[in-house]
Amino acid sequence: MQSAAQSYDQTAKVTENPREREALLLVKAARELQKARDEWNGDAGTMREALVFNRKLWTIFMSSVANEENPLPIEIKNNIANLGVFILGRTLEATMEPDPDKLASLISINQNVAAGLRGNA
Repeated sequence: MQSAAQSYDQTAKVTENPREREALLLVKAARELQKARDEWNGDAGTMREALVFNRKLWTIFMSSVANEENPLPIEIKNNIANLGVFILGRTLEATMEPDPDKLASLISINQNVAAGLRGNA
């Protein structure tokens, strides 16, 4: 599986709109998490890979909103940071005690944020 940063760079080359790029990456992360959930067989390897990709992606988002030059309104920055903190906590839980049910909230958040970025919320 590619790293989140590599995927971000590759997607950036394909699409010009940063919001669409972010939406595509969130959909990809949700898809990988859903696949790990659907194909769960007690082996945490696939789940761990999907969780790592999602964690790296959200770490990039959180770093971006922490940047003072980021033009987003403070409320949106705070919402993204709060979601990121939740996601990192849930990721840690799912990594330490693998359970496919722990992926549902991560999948849902990614799908909903992607829809919002695309104006489909």
